[in-house]
Parts: sequence; C-alpha cells; structure tokens
Amino acid sequence: MNTNSNTYTIIYASVVVVIVAFLLAFVSKVLEPQSKANERIDKKKQILSSLNIRGLKNGEVEARYEKVIQADQIINSEAKVIADGKQHDKDGFALSMKEIGPNRLPIYVCRIAPGNEGLKYVFPLVGKGLWGAIWGYIALNSDLLTVYGVYFSHQSETAGLGARITEAEFQQQFVGKHISKPGSDKIDLAVVKNGKVQDPSVQCDGITGATLTSDGVSLMLQEGLANYRNFLHQKQKPTL
Repeated sequence: MNTNSNTYTIIYASVVVVIVAFLLAFVSKVLEPQSKANERIDKKKQILSSLNIRGLKNGEVEARYEKVIQADQIINSEAKVIADGKQHDKDGFALSMKEIGPNRLPIYVCRIAPGNEGLKYVFPLVGKGLWGAIWGYIALNSDLLTVYGVYFSHQSETAGLGARITEAEFQQQFVGKHISKPGSDKIDLAVVKNGKVQDPSVQCDGITGATLTSDGVSLMLQEGLANYRNFLHQKQKPTL
C-alpha cells in the first residue's frame, strides 16, 4: 500500500484512534474500583467534617466513620422511615446528591460520645452558588435545633470569594446557631450580608464580595432542612 496515499492515512489514523480508545477504556475499567473507593472516602470525610472530625488520613477514615455513624437512614417528607440504615452504607449513604428528594431523604444518626449529648444527626444539603453547584452537610445536636457543625464545598466558586465557604472560619460561625427561632415553624438559619447580623441566634455573616454564593448557602440550608420539617418537629426538644 502506498504510505503516502490518503487511503493509508485514513486507515492508519482510524487504527490509532481505535487502539487509543481501547486503552483508555481499559485503564478506566481497571481504575474504576479505586476511583469509587476514593469517592467513598471523600464523602465520609465530608460527613465526619460536619461533626468537627477533621484532618483524618485516608487510612483512618473508614474505622472512624464506622465508630461514629450508627445508621444512614432514608425517610420521606412525612418522616416515615423507608430504610433503617443498618446495612453498612447501602441505604442513605448510597444515595447521590442528585437522588435526594421528598421521598428519599438521608439522615445520618451519629454518636460521638456516650449519653444524649453525644447523639447527633447529620443532614445532606445541595444547592447552587454563583457559578455552579454547592453542597454540604449540617450536624444538629440531639435537640434537632442547635447546630453542632457544618461542612460546605463547591464546584466552581470564585477563589478568594465564594470559594471561602470551604474555610473553617466561615463554617465555624454556624456552631451553636439555631435552625429556627422560638415558636417558628420554618427554617430561619441564614447567611446575611457581612456586618448586618440582627439575630445572632439564627444568622451568620456572609462573605464580602460573594453575595450570590452567600445567598446560595442560605437557600441551600433553608430548602434542604425544610424537606425534613416533619422529622424535625416530631423530635425537637426545647433548648434551655
């Protein structure tokens, strides 16, 4: 065959494309188990971070998660338990953020210490920032009113501005806040313009120059927790 002909060039290029595609598919298949394992570890790190358990090495995550997380339940918006979450990551943990909805709401029942004070509930959150998706987890004390901790992350928020929702300084200010005002039947926890906090029991300072991302966090908290309203109201206890 004439190696300078168009036919040869087309055949050669086609063979190379097929070989490269095969190799890429093969490598992807080989790496898939490790990729999924890394995703599981990262998700567990995020959940543990909302419980203020941070800085774990990858090899430490599974054991700590198993010790702390007692169940990953699934409920519906009426607070009916759909899955008891005692099947080792096969219920609530198995749901992706995109699969969460009124009839598929994960709840992580956690214990970080003996007694009622050590009982915590973690709820996943998903929303929209300025440039893309934002998500996170919020941990509540056993009264289901008081925030124990939060974790937030993002897809593509602006570095130094909206991306600061991942920073400990921003997240730490939620600790001790209430998700609702006394007597309120809605979620009042919110992020407001920096320096404009009027009710420190339910409001946190936003990020200067990142109003839309801050608003996105507020909406994510309020809409996300509103899905659990019946569960929260059934189990809430007065906070002294």
